Amino acid sequence: MIRHRWLAASTLTLALTAISISASFSVSAAPYVAGSTYTKDTMVEYQGRQYRAKWFVNADQSPAAVAQAANPWDSPWELVSGASTPTAPVTNPPSTPPASTPVAAAGDTYDSTRGYAGGCIVIYAGAPYKAKWFADAGKSPAEVGHTVNAWDTPWERAAAGSVAGCPDGSSSGGGGDGTVPAAEYRIARSVLTAKETQLTDSVLMRKVKESIRTLDNTAVEAVQPGRSANPDNVRRLESILSSTQFDFVFPMRASQYTYRGLLQAVAKFPAVCGTYATPAQSDAICRKTLATMTAHFAQETGGHDAGNAIPQWRQALVHVREMGWNENMRNGYNAECNPAGWQGKTWPCGKFADGTFKSYFGRGAKQLSYNYNYGPFSDAMYGDVRTLLDRPELVADTWLNLASATFFFSYPQPPKPSMLHVIDGTWAPNANDQTSGLLPGFGVTTQIINGGVECGGGSESAQSQNRIDYYRDAAAYFQVPVPGNEVLGCKGMRPFDSSGAGALAIYWERGDADYTCKLVGYQTAYSALKGGDYERCVVAAFPNVVVTN
Repeated sequence: MIRHRWLAASTLTLALTAISISASFSVSAAPYVAGSTYTKDTMVEYQGRQYRAKWFVNADQSPAAVAQAANPWDSPWELVSGASTPTAPVTNPPSTPPASTPVAAAGDTYDSTRGYAGGCIVIYAGAPYKAKWFADAGKSPAEVGHTVNAWDTPWERAAAGSVAGCPDGSSSGGGGDGTVPAAEYRIARSVLTAKETQLTDSVLMRKVKESIRTLDNTAVEAVQPGRSANPDNVRRLESILSSTQFDFVFPMRASQYTYRGLLQAVAKFPAVCGTYATPAQSDAICRKTLATMTAHFAQETGGHDAGNAIPQWRQALVHVREMGWNENMRNGYNAECNPAGWQGKTWPCGKFADGTFKSYFGRGAKQLSYNYNYGPFSDAMYGDVRTLLDRPELVADTWLNLASATFFFSYPQPPKPSMLHVIDGTWAPNANDQTSGLLPGFGVTTQIINGGVECGGGSESAQSQNRIDYYRDAAAYFQVPVPGNEVLGCKGMRPFDSSGAGALAIYWERGDADYTCKLVGYQTAYSALKGGDYERCVVAAFPNVVVTN
């Protein structure tokens, strides 16, 4: 089963890694050689530690990036022995420098022996750079333009002509001692709400918010097969896929996957199999949704038994938990649970009775993994991140095993669009997308799910070809036309990037002006898709703010 990493967004982006392997290795490792390429599972030694290649490693990808990566998928290497990986830099940390770090004086050109508070501007190689958050000594502006993701460096280029210095004439963004100004700053909640509305007032943002809206769980729990009061999108799905047909399409499924669970998963997200301009269009999009989901289910959680009389496209939903894992196992996908990091604070991990963190290995039809995916999913389902962080087993054993799939289907992973927007035509590739080979068709959905592993080569990967084969069969069953010119695979397809049509910034971080936050395309603790998070971002970024009613 393939592991994918969602919000980072995603990332998602998504944002995907190879299959999980035990953290205990006895394989000998040769010293890492800079400039060399390495194949998947190769072991190397670097600075006294052993690393394993999770997938093919390019010549410029050093194991040093593991300690600097904000997310596990940002590096093709993983640490397997030696000291634990240092906590990744946070996206929106406080501007206060560590007490032991000397701070540069305002107006200085960049000094590698000094730290710089968030908001400071320095001159480096003749150009101005701004610290997005506190930059440790040695974290050079030279990193800008050479990192995989914007959040891998605390620096960003400042506007041409920017004057070197720090906010309020200090080096700290505040009172000169590394703290924000002590004076209370009062902002009316109505002002923050108006600013949030202004910054999120775009056509695409409105469409995304509409596509991710959810139904109250009381109404979801009332859903039953054949119930006349079922929501419109559920009744549409029932008209296309009956309980009997569900049994036919998924004859090898685990018992935890049920027809009612599928109806509930769709009910939770009214835009899935939703209503479009005409009944015919609504039905066609629902059929294509079901064919697409079935094909990906077959690859992600399928039996993959070529010798079975049941064709492989109908062998989906065999697994509810990642193979080799059970609910009592420790140390699974929980490296980001550290409460000292922003991800551990934002999505606090549940614990076993002995105090160890619970494991967030793959569960459900889309194999949801990691606390930074369980938390947002829990928030979407219950309005509370803790529900599924404390009880991740619910993602395997209840209707959430299929709702995790409709959640993934509906939510974008910037710079990727959502699969829903690909299928219903909301996403229209721009010139940049087209140059990257990102064209409407089933192949783009593979890029969204697992492009980092399966896409971009000179020929279709085995996984991508599986998905194509499964989709053709599922499309035939659900009466979905497959035009001869539809792009079904993703060979030669480059990843989505920030210049694409789906590159919607959906997260908040500290803004360029005092007492503001701005939209960014990488994951932070604050989502523009969640009302009120703009205020939460401002309060977190500027601790002296007092919000008044």
